[in-house]
This record gives sequence, C-alpha cells and structure tokens, in this order.
Amino acid sequence: MPRLSLQDFLHTSPDIPLLDVRAPLEYAQGHIPGAVSFPLFSDEERARIGTTYKQVNPDKAVLMGLDMFGPKMSRMVQLAQKLAPAKQVRVHCWRGGMRSGAVQWLLELAGFQVQLLNKGYKDYRHFALAEFAQPRPLLVLGGLTGSGKTDVLHELARRQQPLLDLEGLAHHKGSAFGSIGQPAQPTQEQFENELAWLLVDLPVSAPVWVEDESRTIGSVHVPPPFFAQMQAAPLVLLEIPRAVRVQKLAAEYGREDAGALATSILRIRKRLGGLATKEALAAIAEDDMEKMVSLVLDYYDKTYTHGIGPRNPLRVPSDTCDPAVNAELVLRAASSL
Repeated sequence: MPRLSLQDFLHTSPDIPLLDVRAPLEYAQGHIPGAVSFPLFSDEERARIGTTYKQVNPDKAVLMGLDMFGPKMSRMVQLAQKLAPAKQVRVHCWRGGMRSGAVQWLLELAGFQVQLLNKGYKDYRHFALAEFAQPRPLLVLGGLTGSGKTDVLHELARRQQPLLDLEGLAHHKGSAFGSIGQPAQPTQEQFENELAWLLVDLPVSAPVWVEDESRTIGSVHVPPPFFAQMQAAPLVLLEIPRAVRVQKLAAEYGREDAGALATSILRIRKRLGGLATKEALAAIAEDDMEKMVSLVLDYYDKTYTHGIGPRNPLRVPSDTCDPAVNAELVLRAASSL
C-alpha cells in the first residue's frame, strides 16, 4: 500500500487503529492523539541500536535490530489482531523509516491492510507547531478567580458555540490550586499535539471561545503564537461580586483534601506573605473555607487585574455564578462586538 501524506493519513477513518511503533519513552514524550503504543523496540533496545549505529556502523545496527525483531514477530501479529480485528491499521514511527517499514512488512505478511505515514511523527510535529500561527477568530472569556468561567464555557458549548478548553487539555485549573483533583499533566509536547489536533477541526468562519489564561497553565505553557492571538482577541469580562465568588470557591474547596489545600497555600506563601499564609493554613485546619478563600483572593484578584494590562474588556456584570444565566449574558454582550 502506498505511503500517505500527513493530510491523507489524518483524514482516514478514525475507526482504523493508529499504531505508534516508536519506543515507549518516545511515545510518552508525545504522540499523535488517539495513537496506540505498539513499540517495535524497548527503550533499552533502541538505545543499544542507536549506539551501535553511531559508534560501530549502520550495517551492524541493522543486523542487531533484526535479531531483536525476529522473536517478537508472532507476538506483535497477535497483539495487532486484538487491536484491529478487521485487519486494517495505520502505522508510523519517527520519520517513516525502517521501524514503520518493518512493521508494515510484518503485518502485510499476516494479511493486514497497512496505511503508512510517509514522514512519520516528525511530520505531525511540524504540522502541530505551524498550526498555532494560523490566524483564527477568538473570543476570550475572562473574570476574577471564582467567576465560574469554565462552567460558562461548557454552557456555551452546549449551546453549539465553538469552544477550546485549554485547562481541560492541560489537566490544570491555572492557579496554585489548579492541580487538585486533576490527573497528571501532559508533557509540553503532548499538550501541543492535543491542542493542534483540536485547532484544525475548529471552524474558521465563527469565533471560538477560549478562557483567558496566563502564559502558563500549571507546568505547560500556551504556545507563544497562539497566546499572542488570545491577547489580541476581544476580551469579554464577567464581573461577579466578591461575596458570590467566595461562596462558590468555598463550596468547591470544601470537598477537597485539607493536605492538598495546605500544600497549595505553601506554594504561594511568598506572594501571600507570612501572616496571610499562617491565617490561611489555620482556616483550613478549622474547616473555615470562606476565610481561606477570602485570604487567597486578595492575591489572585490583584494578579488577574494586573494581567488584563492594556486590553479594553467588554464588561458583563452579573450577581450570580449560574452558568446558564451568565452564558446568556455573555452571548448577548458578544453579539455587539
């Protein structure tokens, strides 16, 4: 079967399993969304082959790879049959070279229809990085901490508004408390891969809603070309009274582990100051979530207000954190842009 370009490869049926035959560490660092790890070599084997290639000669490295590949053939075919009962697969390695070619040969010998990505995962990375610079219409939803921005965005999505959930992709809510209750964050490379995958499917004719973020979301950062577009886009700013925000956040944090909350407080102790840190930790110990939240908001409100910078937001006041109410207000306001 002929090698496919990246565009043809990505537009084949998602029902056809995508097998990433690179080593496990390569896959863990970053992979095409939806790909299944199907390593031809272990991390140790790949390292040994690479060392032989560089320090001895390529022919010796190829023979070493064949010695390692031979005993695995039967097991790889059996695994492929479990992953793809219809015997159709898509396969790629780093640059569409020997590893994916070897697996293609093996699976075709076993009766599979194999679609091979011509220039491998390397081509996907070039595509992903280029995608962030593509101009697209954005609407940025902002608001002080506790305004319920994420809830409003999801309500907008239910109303068929295009949405990009950066915090969902990052597995982080963007503050010192953002990792609580979240799965481990992706690598920077994988975050970019997932973001590019979503961007390419978003409409180019209608504005896409995205939450106002700083450059970093936990341990990952928003790619600079895309962040620049966010900063230049219209900012719709929800204005929720402080008391309402305190109540919302206290209810949310009251369900979380006290130890995790204390760890988060200590993470920002230099910015909170010694007295506020001590009082916030005492409030957690006393299960006084409203006091803890109020102390923390003093810092976050100043930081967010400063972060708005020279942007001139469209302000949308509301006295509630009800996402349905606020989604309606935000849509109404945005229609005037």
